[in-house]
Amino acid sequence: MTRLRARLRSESGQRSTGLTLTQLGVLSTVVKQGPVTAARLATLEHVSPQSIAQSLAVLKEAGLVHTAPDPRDGRKRLVSADASAAELVGGLMASRVSFLARAIEQVVEPGERRDLEKAIELMERLAAADPHARRT
Repeated sequence: MTRLRARLRSESGQRSTGLTLTQLGVLSTVVKQGPVTAARLATLEHVSPQSIAQSLAVLKEAGLVHTAPDPRDGRKRLVSADASAAELVGGLMASRVSFLARAIEQVVEPGERRDLEKAIELMERLAAADPHARRT
């Protein structure tokens, strides 16, 4: 997983953005979730509010996100992505998908494709797991 993740970063051009993996993760979440509070971002990213604040400061400085008062609760601020952020995230994702499609075509035999789909499904479930939740 670590080697594949590093390869995806390299192939996508992620390093050339000057943003860390954490900052890009936060940016991607803002793009996907739309206007969102910093507290919600911390929950979604599984990081501390302090970490989100640091990432948001960098993203604001780069002009990739902006904040505005929450119309339902003026004490809160909503973080939104700039159009350039959506373009950046979309380009990185397209590059990753393109690399993966080419790599799968090159190294995964047709008879192994179902195994790969099952492995992806299991990895998605692991990523979404909450080991602290009680089973019912």
